[in-house]
Amino acid sequence: MKIYRVGGAVRDKLLNYPSQENDWVVVGATPEKMTQLGYLPVGSDFPVFIHASTGEEYALARTERKSGHGYQGFVFHTNTDVTLEQDLVRRDLTINAMAEDHDGSIIDPYGGQRDLGLKLLRHVSDAFIEDPLRVLRIARFAARYHHLGFTIAPETMALMTSLSASGELNYLVAERVWKETERALAEPSPDVYIEILRECGALKVIFPEVDCLFGVPQRADYHPEIDTGIHTLMALQQAARLSQDPKIRFAVLVHDLGKGITPDHILPSHAGHEARGIPLVNDVCDRLKVPNDFRQLALATTEFHLQSHKALHLRAETVVELLKGVGGFKSQQRFDEFILCCEADARGRTGFEESDYPSAAFLRRALESVSETSVADLVEAGLDGAEIGRQLTLRRISRVAELKHLFTTE
Repeated sequence: MKIYRVGGAVRDKLLNYPSQENDWVVVGATPEKMTQLGYLPVGSDFPVFIHASTGEEYALARTERKSGHGYQGFVFHTNTDVTLEQDLVRRDLTINAMAEDHDGSIIDPYGGQRDLGLKLLRHVSDAFIEDPLRVLRIARFAARYHHLGFTIAPETMALMTSLSASGELNYLVAERVWKETERALAEPSPDVYIEILRECGALKVIFPEVDCLFGVPQRADYHPEIDTGIHTLMALQQAARLSQDPKIRFAVLVHDLGKGITPDHILPSHAGHEARGIPLVNDVCDRLKVPNDFRQLALATTEFHLQSHKALHLRAETVVELLKGVGGFKSQQRFDEFILCCEADARGRTGFEESDYPSAAFLRRALESVSETSVADLVEAGLDGAEIGRQLTLRRISRVAELKHLFTTE
């Protein structure tokens, strides 16, 4: 029985890159032996065990055979005669098909160290095409290592394109698609994830609402980059600069979905795209089972981002409605997240990448000011019932009007 550290931990150690992964492969053991040694069995598809002290996963070396569609369409075989090399060959990329033994020696049967040096994401074998989830995984790795200069090998991109055209992506479980996407959104270059999926044809399968943004024109005076899809990528780049939170990055990704269904006769104007986008955002969230906190921020950003951009020119009543609509009166955190989304959108335009976003300061001051008016003060003043709500709104509007005057005269 031999135990090897494998996969991401080995790859990132050689790259001197921060890593949270620590996976292990056990060669020459049986499930019974693992249980006897105190490992805790988990899962039913193939033998994986949890170390009782560290909580890390130890998987028996295995081979696999395609038996159906999608990520789960495999039959796995484990036995004491399965070698480390046989286990490693089933992995997706050469840089993920390396192992480290107990003394730190690297076992690299498929050229992972070579491809690290070449900064190439290259598949291990043609078995790559049997698992459609690998299309998303490779796009995610491209988003992680893009800033280091990594690219996808042409022959691997060709296999990803074939997989995307095969119909296999349609069999992916929604939770797996979302998990890969959420992880990709947290990587240093989330826009690269979208670019790679589009290049190989997967975006129109996984995110058709985003895919149809490319080629849709916008007014050049507002959007010098013109193409709505390009603007989405640029805004996603800015979101990555402003925050590491994948919620913010997801909201920015989907905030302009309504522009993808703008009637041709009003292009390049996109009047009403905010309202058109709301059901599309809900469709994406329903299909992929997106967590509710992601959905709520995305919906708020979709509906109110244009009002945020124009905040200094809105009536005081509309500003108060905006603050309420984005959840500012209930959650300071949600409000702050919304502002970052809008700032990323405003900066995600050619020539505006380093521009200030004055609406942010104004809306933060506005929320702070109106929050000073409390229901308790109105009750103490003798008001009750519907009159409390009416007076609360009036006082909030008055405070915003005063603040707006200060901002516009400074």
